[in-house]
Amino acid sequence: MRIASTYIAFIALIFFVGMTSAFLSPPGGWYEGLNKPWFNPPNWIFPIAWTALYIMIGMAGARVWLAGLLGAPILFWILQLGLNGLWSYLFFGLHSPIAAFIEILVLLATIIGFILTTRRDEPIASLLFVPYVAWVGFATLLNGAIVYLNN
Repeated sequence: MRIASTYIAFIALIFFVGMTSAFLSPPGGWYEGLNKPWFNPPNWIFPIAWTALYIMIGMAGARVWLAGLLGAPILFWILQLGLNGLWSYLFFGLHSPIAAFIEILVLLATIIGFILTTRRDEPIASLLFVPYVAWVGFATLLNGAIVYLNN
């Protein structure tokens, strides 16, 4: 029971942060008015992608916690959690793609840090972050292109 409740708690935490961030900083008309690159996905892709990613992020955090990896791995997990929520506020809330771009580079480094610090002792947690690093890498490219096209 303890194992299941740990997974539920970590998944609930990441969904709480993500949904709170989205609720407090919705895209709105400002985002719709931005020039976007040709590779910008349709809006309906984002909630599907993030739902799958949030489940994997939560599972990875739970695995690290249950494995007792309470040093760098859990620190990277906590940092990515905060940075993940902050990005929406910077981009959509403050209407600052430049600040969001700088922040997403730090988020990307944090995700990579998690992967590197878990790959030996908790390889499944590390692998659960691979789709996340790929998506955030793509989001970094997208964010950078929006900065370029709108300045």
